Amino acid sequence: MPKVAPPLKLRRGDRKRLEEVVRNRTAPQRDAQRARIILLGADGAGNSEISRLCGVHRNQVVEWRKRYEEDGIGGLADQARSGRPAVYTAEDVRQVVNTVCGEPPEGLSRWSVRTLSDVLGMASTTVHNILSEHDLHPHRLRTFTFSPDPEFEDKLLEVVGLYMNPPENAIVLCIDEKTGIQALDRTQPMLPLRSTTPRSWTNEYVRHGTRTLLASLNIATGKVSAFVRDNRRSETFLQFMSHAVRPYKDKRICVVLDNLNTHTNAAAEEWLKSHPNVSFHYTPKHASWVNLIECFFSILTRQGLQQAVHKSGRELEKFLREFIREYNKRCGPFTWTKGPKKLKRIIELTNEYQASL
Repeated sequence: MPKVAPPLKLRRGDRKRLEEVVRNRTAPQRDAQRARIILLGADGAGNSEISRLCGVHRNQVVEWRKRYEEDGIGGLADQARSGRPAVYTAEDVRQVVNTVCGEPPEGLSRWSVRTLSDVLGMASTTVHNILSEHDLHPHRLRTFTFSPDPEFEDKLLEVVGLYMNPPENAIVLCIDEKTGIQALDRTQPMLPLRSTTPRSWTNEYVRHGTRTLLASLNIATGKVSAFVRDNRRSETFLQFMSHAVRPYKDKRICVVLDNLNTHTNAAAEEWLKSHPNVSFHYTPKHASWVNLIECFFSILTRQGLQQAVHKSGRELEKFLREFIREYNKRCGPFTWTKGPKKLKRIIELTNEYQASL
């Protein structure tokens, strides 16, 4: 009978760190594979079994177990390799970094490795390596919007305070509308997913109208209630508000919403007077990211709408209701994750922007 390697003894705290690497979808595949080898070894799996489960040669399993036993998690990192030293100088690095952080040539909106290579007279591989070492990505673009709201800081901290420390016996609801959801049908059938080939659909489509989703998110449970309508008029919003607060008659209800006119007009004020247990808390202008319902809208878009086909507005309505019903079966609490340092930086940058106007 072949000899079976004894279970690996993990060092204190290593199991949690290794499991995090395995679960992390953005971690390099080699790191996740090595972490899984060690975890299987700690659970008593033999080297041959680990080799089969992880799809690696048995000798690799033996090597990674040995390196973990000698150096812990640090032993799972790639070791320095011998090879030709870098062929560029500090001056080359300075040129690439300064150039890529400046304006591109006339006629271009951004730098690329090839345009940098042509302008600087360097090999494209050299330019690519320097950009990689300094984590510079000229092809990427992020968006941002500074809020012009003079009460930005007060409104931001008020809403975040509700998320982090809601009043006793209070329910916090995040409410907003997702407008212009299109019922799009494709003119040709979708081709299914196959090995090496993603799902495919034609770029020709037929519009069947739009719908508006009015949604309310209970941050304590993550559950969503919603109306699907073909408009977002004031009376529609107030009908939805009555529906959203009905389950919480005996509790104080703090509603987070934006500054849309239907949320702030005289009709909304009259509705508030008839519901004394409800208070509205407005996000700063041009700061929709403060409202956690936007996280749900992102989930709906990515998991529900991006690859959907609907042959009519009625079919789209049915899909939206089914999506929310199924989502509520698996949802969980929403937690605010931007800490004090992040918020302080956002407030400082916004104040600088407003002062420059």
